Order: sequence, then structure tokens, then C-alpha cells
Amino acid sequence: MSTGAILLVEDSETQALQMRRLLEGEGFTVQRAATAEAALEALNGTLPDLVIADYHLPAMNGDELVRRVRLNHRTRAIAVLMLTEARERELERQGLESGADAYVAKSAGQDLLLLRIRALLRGRGGEAPAPASTQDSAFRRTRLLLAEDSLTQRLALMAQLTREGHEVEVVSDPEAALATLRQDPAGWDGVLLNAATAGFDGVALVAALHGFRGETGASFQIVALVQEGAQALPGQLFAAGADELIPSPAPPETLSVRLRAALRRKLLLDEERRAAAESRERALTIERAQAKAAMAEALSRANEELEEANRQLRETQTRLVQAAKMASLGELVAGIAHEINNPLAFILAHQGTVERLLRRLEEQTPPEAETASLVARCRDRVGSMTLGLTRIQDLVANLRKFSRSDDGAFQRVNVPEALETVLTLLSPKLGERVVVQREFQGAEELVCLPALLNQVVMNLVSNAADAIPGEGRITIATRSDWRSYSIEIRDSGPGVPEELREKVFEPFFTTKPVGLGTGLGLAIAYNVVAAHEGSITVGAAPEGGACFTVSVPVRTEP
Repeated sequence: MSTGAILLVEDSETQALQMRRLLEGEGFTVQRAATAEAALEALNGTLPDLVIADYHLPAMNGDELVRRVRLNHRTRAIAVLMLTEARERELERQGLESGADAYVAKSAGQDLLLLRIRALLRGRGGEAPAPASTQDSAFRRTRLLLAEDSLTQRLALMAQLTREGHEVEVVSDPEAALATLRQDPAGWDGVLLNAATAGFDGVALVAALHGFRGETGASFQIVALVQEGAQALPGQLFAAGADELIPSPAPPETLSVRLRAALRRKLLLDEERRAAAESRERALTIERAQAKAAMAEALSRANEELEEANRQLRETQTRLVQAAKMASLGELVAGIAHEINNPLAFILAHQGTVERLLRRLEEQTPPEAETASLVARCRDRVGSMTLGLTRIQDLVANLRKFSRSDDGAFQRVNVPEALETVLTLLSPKLGERVVVQREFQGAEELVCLPALLNQVVMNLVSNAADAIPGEGRITIATRSDWRSYSIEIRDSGPGVPEELREKVFEPFFTTKPVGLGTGLGLAIAYNVVAAHEGSITVGAAPEGGACFTVSVPVRTEP
């Protein structure tokens, strides 16, 4: 199982092969580049967890490679381990100052090299550091906790660290160190301790500090001073959790360079974690925004679907009301016509007998007779009765036509005759106060649903009559060509305001007082016209009233 990806930058084939075998034997995934230029090109792909670079490389040296890595925002947090010869102290300083995280001599043992590698990889990953103290900001002095039991050493180290710009707090024992850290776990950048002192166990303190980091999520670096030449202690300290070891006594420059490298590593990791946390937060914000947008879109679609369902429901309700209304009306009209027609036929038959008898009686009565004037008066009254009975007979015939015409099938209809039937049925409402003007210029026959003329025209004419407050005029005009047939109904009433013209065809919309209108007449008319794939519009008539225009395509066959 892989424990990390390593980019090895080594120009020597022999040393590269030895290093690869060592690292792969420990479970690392190794990619090798022979030059710094090849390493930079490799960093364009998947980033490694660690770069191990020899200082001496063809063309570009290792320190320049590190500078290039640190200048790129994508690669600046990658851990870099520099390899040099033990005697090249100046090169170690240059490599660390260029941005390398640690230095290992090529002559160092394999165990120490592996411990150093694991120490560098230990700080990678994890969540963002705990919220920083009020002292944390973009640019600030680094805070160091110095654990040293020797007063002389404490003073000397504190003086050097303070001169180099660090903010230093000093403790003399492990308990005080841990107590100080607990007060502000995230406010410290590093702990520098003397692991070679006789006053406390350096390995135990390192282990305690490393455990404290795990408990609190703190990210401070653990740097231990080790007596130069110690054999087992460095490995124990790395295993316990130390991030950097500095030989003691060491030149101030060595202490300064290695400590700065360790602290820089800590700050880079903190910045990487903060950037990752901000990126996650932005991603979550975007995801939440997208989720809200998706919910809003889904809600909008649901509202549209609900509106469409309501529209279809209203249309279905209108059609059901229309069908029930016409069915009931048809049955009622047919029943009334039948009941009237029977006694009407009886009366007409006997009326003819009475008229013949009066004619014979008049022939037999002398003109000078007193009964002659009575017979003549009876004949006049019978003639008036005949006229009334004929009108009743015509009305019954029209009712029977109306009741039979709504059979839901297209058929050839005589338009003037159908319009006259409608006007006859509406004659009680029209009376003498409304004059109907006819302008029949269209073809006499039209292939349509009879409801187009019976229901639509009846509703439009009835509404026009209701809209005229006193005496007025209604004009019914027909026009046709080879494409369409139009029926126009104009009135002299107040007209339909522009803001209401789009609403008048909606079901249950009415301008009539409560109880005088259902709001279904024009909705039924609209549906009937729509069944013909036609249109019905409302505008202003020249007389100032409303003008409804029904236009349907011309059909040649039912």
C-alpha cells in the first residue's frame, strides 16, 4: 500500500536506482527526473507529496529548482528535502534559504533518511488549522515556545531568537510547556526544546507535544536541539514526532537557517489548509446556490405544471358544463316542443273546420241579416287566431331544429337559416327595443359544428342585448372567401374596456351583477371556436359598442 508519492530529482543513475529501491521498498511511489527542468515539467501533472532533490544538478541547481517550486501557487506547499554532501555546509544554508524544508547528507544512514522523510510527510493533509488567535494575521512575527532548563542556555537562545525577530516565551519544564500551549493551541508556530538536557526527558516531551497536536489540531513545529554526534537519539526524536533536529552546540547561522526553514514549512502548510478550507467553503456556497437555483427552477416548473393542470381543469369543467347544459337544454326544448306540438296540431285541425263552417255560414246568411256582421267579425277573429297559431308552429319548428342540431359532428349548415332560428329564440329578449340589422354577405352554407351558430351566436347576441341599456342596434354580418368564414356581431352598447378584453373568455369571468351571469357563455364560445381551429376576438365597433369577430377555416366536406 502506497504511503506517499515522491518525485526524486537525481542525475546519477546509480544513486537514483539505489534511492528508488529504498523508497519503493518502504511503500512509497517514486517518479524520477534526471534534471531540474524535467522535474518542473513533471510538476505540471499530478503533484507529489514530497520532492527529494540533489543540490548538484546539470544546468539548473537544486536551490533554483526550489525557488521555482515556491514561486508557483500550485506547488509552493510541496515538501522539499535537499540532499548534499556532509561537508557542504554552505550549500545546506543556500538550499534552506531558497525554500527547502530540510537537509540530509547523502552519507546519512537509511534509517535517518526514512525518518526525515516521514517527518516531512507527517504534516501534510488534515483539516484547516484551528481558528487562530487575535495575534494571527497575514503578516506577523512568529511565536516560539522555548523549553530549556538551563538558565544560561535559555538566556542565550532567547537573545538570539529575539534578535532574529521571533516572539519568544520561555519555560523550564515539560509541564509548564504543555500548560502554556493549552492556553492558545493555535497561537504558536513552533516549540524549540533541548532534547539533550538532563533536566527532563526530551523524547517524552516530543511525544507529549506530538500527542497534543493530534488532540487539538494545532500545527506548530517541534524542533529539537540534539547533541552533535548522538547516535540513537535523532531516530527516537523523529519517531516520537519531531519535525526538525538541529545539532547543539551549533553556529548561530545554522540554528537560524534550520529554524526558519521549519517555521516556513509550518506557515506554508497552514496557508495550504486555509486555502483548501476556503475552496471547500466556496464550493459549498456554489453548491448551495445551485441547489437553491435548482429548487427555484423545480418550484417554477411545478407552478407552471400546476397552472397548466388548473387551466386544463377549467377547460374540462367548462366543456362538462357546456355538454350538460346543452344536453339538458336539448332535452328540455325537445320535450317542450313535443308537448306544445300535440295540442297545437289539434287546435290547428279544428281551427280549419271552424273557418270552413264560418265561410259556409257567411254564404248562407243574407247581407241585410242582423247576424251577417257577427259572422264577419268571427271570421276576422279566426284569421287572427290562425296567424298566432302559425307563429307558435314556427317557434316549435325552430325549437325542434335547435334540439336536434348539437350532435357533435361537422355537417353542412345553412347559415342564414340558422341565424334566423337563433334570432327567433331570442326574440323575447330583443323585443322591440333592439333592432337587428342583417348583413349576410358570406356563403349560405358552411361545414361546421351546429354549436358554432347555435351556441356561439346565441351567446354573443344575448350578451349584446344585455349590454344595451335602452334602445339600440345589433348588427350581424357574415363574410367568406376560399380560406375562412367570418361572423361579426356588433352592438351599440358601452363596449368592452381594453384591460378586460383578454379576460372575457376566461371561465367564470363576468361583468354582470351577481346572480345574472355565470361567466361561462364566452368561455363556451371560445372552446367551440377552438374546436374549429378558428379564432374569436373582441374589439370596438364603429357605433362605439363591442365587436366580436368569429373566424373559422372553410371546410369542403363534413
